[in-house]
Amino acid sequence: MQWTFSLLLSALTAMMFSPLFATISLAASEDVTIINLTQTACQFVESENGIDHGYTSSEQADCEEINAKTGAERLANAEVLTLKPGKYIFRVTNKNVPYSLGFWVREKDYNWANPLHKLNKTSVSGGGLDTGTTLDYEVELKEGEYLYSCPLNTTPDYKLVVESSTKS
Repeated sequence: MQWTFSLLLSALTAMMFSPLFATISLAASEDVTIINLTQTACQFVESENGIDHGYTSSEQADCEEINAKTGAERLANAEVLTLKPGKYIFRVTNKNVPYSLGFWVREKDYNWANPLHKLNKTSVSGGGLDTGTTLDYEVELKEGEYLYSCPLNTTPDYKLVVESSTKS
């Protein structure tokens, strides 16, 4: 009985603090690579070659307007994230964006409205990324092309390529 109570208490604690300890189970048992990303208003800094453009935004509509004007050019110059197949944790930080953000990584041709894609395509997303908060998003990536973005911060759809061998 004491063991059952202890197990229940551990499970409840894990659920309450899952944003803080989201990687424990996966990281403890398997080889995982951590990718750190920083969101500022309307962008991911690392994806844009480490440049924080200094945009200001008080709501999602601000970023929609900014990216309508500058997004295509910035995306053309953005770094393509190239990875090997495997398990990843995208550790995403909301740096001074004054509203809750999220993160979304998915196969390039993923269509959220297609119910079959929910069954056979990779898509990992989550919200709750408040100002100054860092959260982990776990995903296993196979060879192919992916996109990542934040629909709540309306960033561009940055490109991610997964390939078994890197080109010289």
